[in-house]
Amino acid sequence: MITVSTIVQVPIEKAWEIWTTPEHITKWNHASDDWHTPHAEVDLQTGGHFLSRMESKDGAHGFDFRGMFTEVIPYEKIAYVMEDGREAIISFSPGETGTTITESFTPENENTIELQQQGWQAIIDNYKKYAESLQKLITLDYSIIINASASKVYTAMLSEDGYKQWTAVFNEASHFVGSWEKGADIQFLGCDANGKVGGMISRIKENIPNEFVSIEHLGMIMNGEAITTGPEVETWIGAHENYTFSEKEGITSVTVSLDTAFGYDDYFNNTYPKALEKLKEICEQ
Repeated sequence: MITVSTIVQVPIEKAWEIWTTPEHITKWNHASDDWHTPHAEVDLQTGGHFLSRMESKDGAHGFDFRGMFTEVIPYEKIAYVMEDGREAIISFSPGETGTTITESFTPENENTIELQQQGWQAIIDNYKKYAESLQKLITLDYSIIINASASKVYTAMLSEDGYKQWTAVFNEASHFVGSWEKGADIQFLGCDANGKVGGMISRIKENIPNEFVSIEHLGMIMNGEAITTGPEVETWIGAHENYTFSEKEGITSVTVSLDTAFGYDDYFNNTYPKALEKLKEICEQ
């Protein structure tokens, strides 16, 4: 058997999810940057099958990596047999510095042991890099000039009706419950395609009328349930969303600075400028 391993600085529940979920597998399952996994399937149970379609990015080469799970112990062990009969065992072990993942597999006969170990280690190293990147917050900044006073912009942005209008870009059912006063708890809510309530649980860290508002996120509402601990929300806890209003001669510059999890930047880069344009439209009416 050949063995490769890594220590990934994420909780074991998150490490397991990223290892076993197709939408994550397609992001990390490659040994070099000129290969990728455009499609993956996982039936995570004993007797269930899996498939990873691995291809060179130029489309010249590709193959299906298939197998069947022979043992699945959640958050502890995965054993499987590959299509060619070779076996593999993956173990997950929590520790103070993160989750240790060890993968042992039967080698094939076409490539050297050293080359096979290097290839599988490269894949598990990519997994570590991707998994840990999801734990990090990045800061995005947006701004807009509005032909209105800071007082008018501030009021439009935070009022019940105004907030619903400019944030409808993110979710048509967008609204808030709570107070904008400094130190107050507030929830920013919407509905998913199935009509279930979701959103953020937050607190107002600072509110200087017409000048500055700072929001700290504490957790999430998922499927109508408040969640403030666990791998589903830990990335977002402590994230900030800041709004700065600067007026000169009746024209206001609004600057937004928000922390967001890795992978959400494309979404916000597409939606936030549209939301600020809607705010501008409201204020300049």
